Amino acid sequence: MSSRTHDLPLAFWETNLEELDGEIARLAMLCDIRILEPGAVQRVLQKDASLCGTDNPIAFAKLRGLLMMHLAIREKSVDVFGPATTARVEDYVIDRLKKRFPQLKGE
Repeated sequence: MSSRTHDLPLAFWETNLEELDGEIARLAMLCDIRILEPGAVQRVLQKDASLCGTDNPIAFAKLRGLLMMHLAIREKSVDVFGPATTARVEDYVIDRLKKRFPQLKGE
C-alpha cells in the first residue's frame, strides 16, 4: 500500500474530526464553557453543568453527546492508525480550533 493511498482515509478522519470539533466548539460557546481549559471536557462528560456560564440545557446535552461521539471516533482512529498518528491529527485539529475559536482557551 502506498503512502498516498494510506493518506486518503487519514484525511477523511481528519476532516470528520474537524467538523465534529467545530460543532463542539459552537455548543461550548452557547453554554459559555471554555472547553479547551484543563478538566472542562471531563466535567461535561460527567454532566457537571455548573461550569456553564449560560443556562442552556439543550446545548449542554448536545455538547456532551458530541464529546462522547468524539471519544468513540478517537478510539476507532487509534485502532486503525495507531496512537501516534491519532495524536498528530488531534493536535492539528485542536490548533486549528484554537485559531478559529480563541475564546475557548480561557485566560
